Amino acid sequence: MATQDFLVEIGTEELPPKALKTLSDAFTAGLCKGLDDAGISYGACEPFAAPRRLAVRIRNLADAQPDKAVEKRGPAVKAAFDDAGNPTRALTGFATSLGVTPDQLDTMETDKGAWVVYRTVEQGKPTTDLLPDLVEQSLNGLPIPKRMRWGAHKTEFVRPVHWIVLLFGNKIIDASIMGLMAGNQTRGHRFHCPKELIVPTPDAYEVVLREEGYVLADFQERREKIRAGVNAIAKEQGPGQAVIDEDLLDEVTALNEWPVPLLGKFESRFLDVPAEALISSMKEHQKYFHVVDESGKMLPLFITVANLESKDPVQVISGNEKVIRPRLADAAFFYDTDRKHTLESRVDALKPIIFQEKLGSLHDKSVRVAALAKKIAEAIDGNPAHAERAAMLAKTDLVSEMVLEFTDLQGIMGEYYARNDGEPEDVAKALNEQYMPRFAGDDLPQGLTGCAVALADRLDSLVGLFGINQPPSGTRDPFGLRRSALGVLRIIVERELPLDLQTCCEWAAGNFSGLELDDPATPVVDYMLERFRAHYEEQGISAEVYLAVHARRPTRPLDFEQRIRAVEAFRRLPAAETLAAANKRVSNILIKQGGDSLSDKVDRSLLKDEAEVALASAVEEQSGKVTPLFQRGDYAAALTSLADLREPVDRFFDEVMVMADDGAIRANRLALLNRLRNLFLQVADISLLPAG
Repeated sequence: MATQDFLVEIGTEELPPKALKTLSDAFTAGLCKGLDDAGISYGACEPFAAPRRLAVRIRNLADAQPDKAVEKRGPAVKAAFDDAGNPTRALTGFATSLGVTPDQLDTMETDKGAWVVYRTVEQGKPTTDLLPDLVEQSLNGLPIPKRMRWGAHKTEFVRPVHWIVLLFGNKIIDASIMGLMAGNQTRGHRFHCPKELIVPTPDAYEVVLREEGYVLADFQERREKIRAGVNAIAKEQGPGQAVIDEDLLDEVTALNEWPVPLLGKFESRFLDVPAEALISSMKEHQKYFHVVDESGKMLPLFITVANLESKDPVQVISGNEKVIRPRLADAAFFYDTDRKHTLESRVDALKPIIFQEKLGSLHDKSVRVAALAKKIAEAIDGNPAHAERAAMLAKTDLVSEMVLEFTDLQGIMGEYYARNDGEPEDVAKALNEQYMPRFAGDDLPQGLTGCAVALADRLDSLVGLFGINQPPSGTRDPFGLRRSALGVLRIIVERELPLDLQTCCEWAAGNFSGLELDDPATPVVDYMLERFRAHYEEQGISAEVYLAVHARRPTRPLDFEQRIRAVEAFRRLPAAETLAAANKRVSNILIKQGGDSLSDKVDRSLLKDEAEVALASAVEEQSGKVTPLFQRGDYAAALTSLADLREPVDRFFDEVMVMADDGAIRANRLALLNRLRNLFLQVADISLLPAG
């Protein structure tokens, strides 16, 4: 089958920079899926994305669908012909529905008799006939929260569309996409080349744009060109080094078709302002990259990326310097103004700010969190007074001028202002660490005071909102409780804190009055333990391992983690599958005979068969070995030791009938199995593991 390269380009007004990469990836994936569903073969899919265009080039696209054999079964032969051998109404009706005559039909033999069958070959449709619909479908499936209309068109898209390119080889596909007739004309840079350019073939697409149109259409190529240019300019400044935030790099890439990095400067006096405030001013509002020296100290420099090659770059740089100066001056003013008032003096300013209507103000929350942080600090051998103090001050920077202007600096400015007020160092750090981890994979609080406040703040929100029947539901989680729950688990596990979730949640619940639930702690603990599931799945640990541990409901996260690691290691032992199967069998037997009400006290005088004597001895021996291991939390060593029970367990089930006629012997054997199962249950319910 013949193949050609295919190109589609959607030319638009400037696309949302933060969404450009996502739109490009979705457009490419949607188009490839459409081709897969249509059965059309193709080679590489190459996406292109720039501020005013989304494009995809598909290499070696087949010129048609493959022919497909079609077989449709009709009535049974017995029902298809009468006694004289003439076609019945059933047969003629089947033939008519297919547009053929009865003599064009075949028969086929099956296990259930002979049937009339229609066989033909359905010719594949030309690819060029299918492509317009496939492109439209992919565009309609893009993740666009809000579509817009323009002019008198009823067409909707993320931005107005001004041109369409559809090329199959060197041929234009005659079709209308989004209300526009497709052609082979793209457009160059808005300033350097404000005209139409002919794209002769898909292979020439990015070459034409680059060499004639001053457009780098390949997102990744443009991105790396910006990175290299920014780094090169920074290195020219002696020991300077550009700090390149990957998200900012993506956004700047999406803003520029022909990127030209330029170096700007600002007054050194602004370096007295916390670097985070300067960076926020430059990064969020102006999309500048900042520069640091070898020690990581910020330099009075910034790098902007212009979307053109200016004949007078000095003027471009001067314009950017004029724009950033008042923003930095504002930050300096806010910083100087804020330091005139202590954080403690701002505590009362939290009273009018509502945290949640039923849970009170931010001041009310601060009082609760302070009480809880104090108890948590005591439990982890921290400084209770410092934790209480930090929690009371934790939200005060929210009413500072700096944070009101730059909301992403909450906590960060609190740390600076606390140091300015002369607060203890761990108290100051805790004001920033309270928000850690801010996102998946983020750093955790390092100080115990920071851990106590971070945990208390999250637990207060979880218990309070569950207590008024407002847990997360579906995709709705306005208070970020899922993120809070994972944060609690990460802090406790990774900082190895000896905390019990049930106890901590009960402490938190005791600080509230008027909650709708009598016991909000238990559902919160259940919710948090359930969060462990996704956490471990991301680490490649199977759901069965999680469920085996979860069945025992250990409420100390560090203990839960240790059990998970032990069961994961046990699962890889040769004896694991056999012992899991045996535990499953034991569990089923015990449940049928009374479950938890059964005794695990074994009377050795009632042991008759050699196999049950051997198992009882092995269980007794293992009990002595693993009990101290369980007490130390060394679950891995305990399960490794219990793996030695495989042989006596197998022999027991091969040679012993558990449900003996003698009631006393039967009860004793059930007790032996119960004792065996209880050994494993001190770690997990391994009957839930995959069994061999």
